[in-house]
Amino acid sequence: MDLQQDFPTEESCMTWLVEYLYPEGITCKRCQKITKHYRDKGRKSYSCGECGHHMHPMANTVLRGSTTPLQLWFYVIFTMTSTKSGVSAAQIQREIGVTYKTAWRMMHQVRKMMAAPDGQLSGEVELDETYVHANVFKRSSAKIRYGLTGNRKGDILFGMIERGGKAKVWHVKTAGERVLTPIIRANVKPGTLIHTDGYLAYRKLPMWGYEHRWTDHGKHEFYREDSYTQNIENLWSHFKRGIKGVYRHVSSTHLQAYADEYAWRYSNRNSISMFWVLMGRLDVIPFSG
Repeated sequence: MDLQQDFPTEESCMTWLVEYLYPEGITCKRCQKITKHYRDKGRKSYSCGECGHHMHPMANTVLRGSTTPLQLWFYVIFTMTSTKSGVSAAQIQREIGVTYKTAWRMMHQVRKMMAAPDGQLSGEVELDETYVHANVFKRSSAKIRYGLTGNRKGDILFGMIERGGKAKVWHVKTAGERVLTPIIRANVKPGTLIHTDGYLAYRKLPMWGYEHRWTDHGKHEFYREDSYTQNIENLWSHFKRGIKGVYRHVSSTHLQAYADEYAWRYSNRNSISMFWVLMGRLDVIPFSG
């Protein structure tokens, strides 16, 4: 109901987009100054009142080139940010009356907005890797299907969580030290206290200026003083069960996009409105493909 009140018409959606992108007014590229612009009838564009140059607000956003009404775009964004475990493209297809291909593409464009922003984590950070098995969604053994076994085969996700803060996840080719170390050094501030399990790839963290504490999961040690990895393990649990329950199947090609969605939702779990947080990133991720 709040969404309908804020955006009752297509015109109200476009008005909000223009005011968000150009809070001080639209600068005409031809006139090289802020000028009065008027909405073009029947088009998602504006024309300069002085020279007639056209301006397209949706350009350089995830909405670029789309003929789908903005009301439907805003509804998809709202739905994806208001559900704990996500929503399937088939459900979006039924709710807004578009084709499955259109619904799927819209959702992947929204996931581009959910990609982790640049910046380093600090304070206390938990690191962990998990394996999403090739037969994760087949009707076989429950432990194998959910990716809960110790069988290290399949796609690998590497993640980090700043306690009380953000989460970042990467789809990596291997979980070796040569792959993980550059990611850690680029995304974790030196001097940070890092918590991990006993995986050998983390043993050299002190060499790079990090304080390192770890627990030996192989010996069923999951807590040592204040060292544990339950937060990142919790993210993996939500991800695997959400994928199994909502999306049913995710290919290796798009695994990163789905991981970004769950990491973004975790990072913004304490936000009053995740919808408005994500709307603030409409122009952050440029259109591609």
